[in-house]
Amino acid sequence: MNKSIIAQLTEAFCCLPGVGPKSAQRMVLHLLERDREGGQHLSECLAEAMLKVGHCERCRNFSEAPLCEICSSARRDESLVCVVESPADVLAIEQTGHYQGFYFVLMGNLSPIDGIGPTELGIDRLLARCDNDVNEVIMALASTVEGEATTHYISEALKQQGVRVSRIAQGVPLGGELEYIDGGTLSHALNGRQTL
Repeated sequence: MNKSIIAQLTEAFCCLPGVGPKSAQRMVLHLLERDREGGQHLSECLAEAMLKVGHCERCRNFSEAPLCEICSSARRDESLVCVVESPADVLAIEQTGHYQGFYFVLMGNLSPIDGIGPTELGIDRLLARCDNDVNEVIMALASTVEGEATTHYISEALKQQGVRVSRIAQGVPLGGELEYIDGGTLSHALNGRQTL
């Protein structure tokens, strides 16, 4: 027996992170009961995004054009590249307004168990890009096992090319109390201390 359209739509909403069956059902019922125009607009925007949004040829971030807005900018520092895991990381760094270099988006981390190796992450493209005018690569990956392995792999390859590799500071958050910080974070903060 075929599922109803409402059941299919509810299942479709469940593909979103943090959305379970009950939340999905509430969203579907809200759109059908109170905001059909909003639902129609959502479906049109979603369909258009799925067709038109691809990856930037240079940094692999999401883009509607061959080069994203950041890679197209003449105001950016060509000598600086920040390596991140996902487009969400680019948005987070851009919102600070303090970084003026370029990016390279891996779209994940090394994970041999999941079949994700250097080729899937485009590391060869990153290394080729850093052969020319890049003086420093900033590694901005998570402090997970996979993130650490990816950072190590990329930094070793870049050091062989003579490129300076740095890492974003990790540790105690601004306004954080030491007694509430976990041991691993505190250890990173102590090892990454800077001279005043």
